Amino acid sequence: MKKIETIINPFLKKDVPNIRPGDTVKIFTIIAKKNEDDKSKSKSGKKERVQAFEGVVLARKHGKEIGSTITVRKVVDGIGVEKIFPLHLPTIKKIEILRRSKVRRAKLYYLRTAKGKRGRLKRREIKKEKPQKEEIVKKEVEEKTPKKIEKEEPQKKKEVKKETKE
Repeated sequence: MKKIETIINPFLKKDVPNIRPGDTVKIFTIIAKKNEDDKSKSKSGKKERVQAFEGVVLARKHGKEIGSTITVRKVVDGIGVEKIFPLHLPTIKKIEILRRSKVRRAKLYYLRTAKGKRGRLKRREIKKEKPQKEEIVKKEVEEKTPKKIEKEEPQKKKEVKKETKE
């Protein structure tokens, strides 16, 4: 098993997000575009562009191994389009999770035939990523400064009231 892992590890992506069924994702893939003028098959004549595919994840298969895939579905002009993306594909530039939904199934194939209210998924809030150390330090400094001012002001008011009573 160790020999297989040593061969496969260089091809695994490290930055694959935790994608679940019910997530609305946007997948950016690199597409090679041929020049119409140049009919030769040389690589110098190809241009690359990035294409986005946004849809709901119906299923995730094969866990975290190199052959893991997700099935993404979107509706274009009333016609459902599904694509199966291998997660560790080198042509996938980036995967963004736009929304998470509360689901109670591992495979959401019922969404293919569902219409109206049955076809909607309940939204769930995405937990924000932990901020970096610099942001934490800035927030602490901002929070401490106003608190000190607020604590000093009530003490002054009490002193003023005591003086007026005497």
